[in-house]
Amino acid sequence: MTCCGGEIAHGGNVDVSGARAEMTVIVDPPLDGVLLTEEIFAPLLPVITVDSLDAAISHIRRGPKPLAVYLFSSRRETQRRVLSEISNGSTVINHLMYQVIVPQLPFGGVGNSGMGTYHGKWGFETFSHRKSVVHKSIRPDPDMLYPPYTAFKEWLLRRVF
Repeated sequence: MTCCGGEIAHGGNVDVSGARAEMTVIVDPPLDGVLLTEEIFAPLLPVITVDSLDAAISHIRRGPKPLAVYLFSSRRETQRRVLSEISNGSTVINHLMYQVIVPQLPFGGVGNSGMGTYHGKWGFETFSHRKSVVHKSIRPDPDMLYPPYTAFKEWLLRRVF
C-alpha cells in the first residue's frame, strides 16, 4: 500500500469516527512532496533511504534545521559526526522521544523548527523576559568613563569595574 508517494511499511489505518489514526511509517516519499516539505502534525514517520552516513548528513543539511534527530548506531564515530555536523533542536541516540519525556532537558528547535526551549524551568525562562536595568545617579559623572579611552583610563577602569 502507498501513501504520499511512498510505501507504507507499518500502520495506515484511520478511524475517523473514533478520531484515531495508527502510527504510520512511510518509506521513501518524494523529497519534494508535502510529507517532507511541510510540518507534520500527525502520526506519520517518513523514512528516507540513503546509501551512506555522508549522504544522510548532506540530505539533512540541505533542508531547514530539524526539531529532532534520532540516530540508531553503536558506532562512536557515527554518533560524533551526527552530533558535530548537524544543527538541530535535540538529538536522541538509540531511542525515541526521550528528550520530550525528561522534564530536566530543554526541548525546542533551531531556526524554522522553533525558537527557545520548553519544559520545566526551561519553559519558564523561555516565556519570561529578563529586563536589564542600569540606574546611575547624575553626579558624579567623571570624564574617565567616556571615550576616548587611553591606556591609563582602560587600566584604571578595569581595576575599578
